[in-house]
Amino acid sequence: MVPKRSAEKTVREIKRRIHREYSAEEKIRIIFDGLRDETSIAELCRREGIHQNIYYKWSRDFLEAGKKRLGGDTMRETNTKIRQENMHLKQLMADIALKHFNKKYKTVVKNLPSPRNWMKSVHIDFSVIYE
Repeated sequence: MVPKRSAEKTVREIKRRIHREYSAEEKIRIIFDGLRDETSIAELCRREGIHQNIYYKWSRDFLEAGKKRLGGDTMRETNTKIRQENMHLKQLMADIALKHFNKKYKTVVKNLPSPRNWMKSVHIDFSVIYE
């Protein structure tokens, strides 16, 4: 006697099959299979377990991405702009850090005793230095 599966397990298995995630490589393979015209789109979709609307959506998205890539409208332009903006922001941060450092340095130097006064405080004989 074969043990019965619970209804929950059956429903989970059906949902898992229905909501399967396809990788980009799998989608491209399916699209190329459809473009070869060896089988009908309906047969291909049945074999892959997808609805025809999904196939046509993937195909349309794939072709649109190809058009954009060939037309030069790609993420490269966006990446270039982002890199330029990033470099500009880094330069601004460096300028701010340098200004802050200079301000602190001037304050520290201003509060230091002069070298002549410092030498007097440690009892250095200036006659030896200036001979």
